Amino acid sequence: MKKNNQAYDEIKQSGLSAQIHRGNVFSDKCPSRNVLNHVTSRWGVLVLLALRDGQTHRFSELRRTINGVSEKMLAQTLQALEQDRFVLRTAYPVVPPHVEYSLTALGAEVAVRVASLADWIEDNMADILRRAS
Repeated sequence: MKKNNQAYDEIKQSGLSAQIHRGNVFSDKCPSRNVLNHVTSRWGVLVLLALRDGQTHRFSELRRTINGVSEKMLAQTLQALEQDRFVLRTAYPVVPPHVEYSLTALGAEVAVRVASLADWIEDNMADILRRAS
């Protein structure tokens, strides 16, 4: 019986459910491509890095931390990352409005991966710049 269940699971994982469960960024129809775009966009990377400290941050704090981002782009980026379940937005019913942002567990995990890439780039800037010229 255990062997039959294992065979069924293997067949199930090799079909459509496996593709939906895992995703395929090479497919133009797969939603994973949009998530990849949100995470690796210019501002997405920086938002994830800014929130990586595990603290909650107000919008204005994030804007000051991420030099050069406009209010519109920061709002759009936070909204996209919230829809992807990487960012938690907490709004408090006070006047003036008080909203805080933090990473979800999923967001913290992807932030670690993005931070590794950012660290690698920073560690290798001299070589990158030398090769570019």
